[in-house]
Formats: sequence, structure tokens, C-alpha cells
Amino acid sequence: MSDADRFHATAHGPATRPNMVAVGTMVWLGSEIMFFAGLFAMYFTIRSVSPDMWADRTEYLDITFASINTMILVISSVWCQLGVWQAERGIPHRTGSLLNVKSWGMREWYVLTYLFGATFIAGQVWEYATLTSEGLTPTADSYGSVFYITTGFHGLHVTGGLLAFLLIIGRSFTAKRYTHAQATGAVVTSYYWHFVDVVWIALFAVIYLVG
Repeated sequence: MSDADRFHATAHGPATRPNMVAVGTMVWLGSEIMFFAGLFAMYFTIRSVSPDMWADRTEYLDITFASINTMILVISSVWCQLGVWQAERGIPHRTGSLLNVKSWGMREWYVLTYLFGATFIAGQVWEYATLTSEGLTPTADSYGSVFYITTGFHGLHVTGGLLAFLLIIGRSFTAKRYTHAQATGAVVTSYYWHFVDVVWIALFAVIYLVG
């Protein structure tokens, strides 16, 4: 029996019954939305009282580099979704050659997602190092504090997502068979990843484009 057959054999229960793991994840993400809403409120509040500082400090930002880094994160969500579809079909790993992308399973797409996400974090670290060397530090002024707090908390969330991907990928190696519970773990991890992606798009628009 193939992994997909075993998966479908263990995916029991009425189709209309809500998955409590997925529901719990959505509720938690709702609280995360409120958290980031607070960060956005802080950003706009401080910006409103220091417009001249904002106009000066935004000149330090490399919009081209940030745009490329943003595209890397956005593309990672595409790879993540491709992995989700394979997880939902009960295909945990590739069924053919590594060079045959059509044979990839959840694991391969999630590894690619992880690499893109790690590249995004590396880009953010490089940006921090550059800005710090130019004098824009977390303690330099209110703009520096707000910039590093908002982007830093998002970076921590991305890092958390990367750890979750490692867990999902690791379990695909150690499990004797791919179960419905493992597929659910892969799916809810994708919810979180898409969430941090959307949050970053909003942060990028506010910080880098609107200024």
C-alpha cells in the first residue's frame, strides 16, 4: 500500500466536523493580528508627531533591496502552498527523481520554502547591519526604535515559522507512515506562513513605500 493509500485510509471522521487543530490555529492567528495591529498603531502614532524625522530617516532605506527580499518571501508562500496540496493528497515525499519537480511531495516543497524563508531572514540581518553602520540604530531615535521593533518582531515570527517547517520536515523522515494528523500539521503551518507573508507585505508598504 502506498503512502497516499495509507493516508486516505486513516483520514476518518465526517467531512463536516471542524478540525480542532486548524480552528485553534485560526483563533491564535486572530490574536496575532491584534498584536501586529498594535505595532502598526504605534508606528503611525509616532510618525504623526515626528514627520520631519520620518522624511529624513526613510532616506536610509534601500527600497530596491527590500523589494527583492519581499519577493523572496512572497515566492516562498507559493512553494508552501504547493507543499500543502501534496500533504492533502497524502504524498509526504517525492515519488521520482529529485530533478523531476512534478514528482515532488510535501517535504521537497517545504524544504524549498524553508530555504527561501531563511534567505529572507539573512537579507533582513544584512539590512540591519547596513543601517546600523550608517547610524540608524534601535536607540538612535524614535524612528530607529519603531523600525527595528516592527520589522524585528516580524522577523521573530518568520524564524518561528522556519522552526515549524523543520519540525514538519523532520517528522516526514522519522514517521513510519504518513497520517492525517501529520498532514494537518503541515496545513496549519502553511496558515501561519501565509499570515507572516501578508503581514510583511503590509509592513513593506507602510515602512518602505509610504514612509
